[in-house]
Amino acid sequence: MSRLWLAVGVLCMVPLVYACNEAICASVVSKCMLTQSCKCDLKDCSCCKDCFNCLSYLYSECCSCVDMCPKPNDTKTELSKSSYVEELGDGVPGLFSALTSDPDPKERWLSITYPVDHNLLMYRPATPERQLIYHLQSVEDPEPSRETGTFNCTVAYMSQCMSCDKCRASCRSMGATSVRWFHDGCCECVGDKCLSYGINESRCLACPDGKGKPASALDEDLSYDDLDYGEEDPQNL
Repeated sequence: MSRLWLAVGVLCMVPLVYACNEAICASVVSKCMLTQSCKCDLKDCSCCKDCFNCLSYLYSECCSCVDMCPKPNDTKTELSKSSYVEELGDGVPGLFSALTSDPDPKERWLSITYPVDHNLLMYRPATPERQLIYHLQSVEDPEPSRETGTFNCTVAYMSQCMSCDKCRASCRSMGATSVRWFHDGCCECVGDKCLSYGINESRCLACPDGKGKPASALDEDLSYDDLDYGEEDPQNL
């Protein structure tokens, strides 16, 4: 009987982080604490394997009861690094260029233009003389010449957070060629001269926090990361 009370007492002293489910975990955690299978932390991890084996199939449910669950990273940061991309087959480059060449009067989006190098062969019709041929190259051989040209890529970051469907519709209404939707809700419309679906970084500063200054109060020396725009719906063009 005293052994049972000892087990219960040990369980009560375990830090209950991330909502330890006592109803499910009480028995197995008591056993693992009594056998000292989970008597370490994630830094030295000397008992990680023993703890995993002891908690068995309840590890994911009960690791928080023994403070052995990996701490989650900042959710916003993780979401801002992951994105969904899609080609829009009905892009209208002329319309997108016209809408993004100057700052939007209603501050519905922020346009960013930057240079990118393109392989000019991509923009020339195929001919028999230019068929793709593979050949081996030794270290001594010089690098083959490449015909490249520099183009201006323009992307437009919507001011407000939105769903993926709304992002797609908004970018299509602006004539964008492709779309990148970040999992934090930031929407990026990408022009036809861009490579790899524009900028792989969430820069919609009104989304998700919505903090910053009005565009009229911004200093010209501020970087794009400091810019913040209004809350109008980009659909209302």
